[in-house]
Amino acid sequence: MTDIPVLETGRLILRGFQPGDLDAMTAMWALPDVVRYIGGVPLTREQSWTRLLRHIGMWHVMGFGFWVVTDKATGRLIGEAGFHEMRREMSPSIENTLEAGWGLLPEMHGQGYASEALGAMAAWAAQNYPGMPITCIIDPENTASLTLAARHGFEETARAVYQGSEVVILSKTAAR
Repeated sequence: MTDIPVLETGRLILRGFQPGDLDAMTAMWALPDVVRYIGGVPLTREQSWTRLLRHIGMWHVMGFGFWVVTDKATGRLIGEAGFHEMRREMSPSIENTLEAGWGLLPEMHGQGYASEALGAMAAWAAQNYPGMPITCIIDPENTASLTLAARHGFEETARAVYQGSEVVILSKTAAR
């Protein structure tokens, strides 16, 4: 079993998921603005539970995973961010990379929280997986996430079709 590290920034604490996060997670993933560029369909409580278990399990199988993003001042769940290995059926493949992802409550957008989380994640990856490729897939209409990824050193490497929709594949290397 892998201990899930806790990352701390000026305004955020990134910690491992816990079963008690289900209600807040369900509320977040039921919002149309959260899923707009991530599948487009709000998640049910059952689907959120499966997602929560996947996040916990990823750490134990792969040694990396997603964190709950919480507001340091209030402890409130405001999103999630991290790395996963989804073995996606798409070409070109991004298997054997740290696939980065992030999602925040809509009222947290545009305040630098995602950038803060992504910076903490990148520093953790550089320490724990130096030299490993980091990838992400982003809907080509999601200009906010594309801009954020570029600001953090990601570059477009390809376009692909994933589950019937076009995605932009971006990558960078975990700094040493």
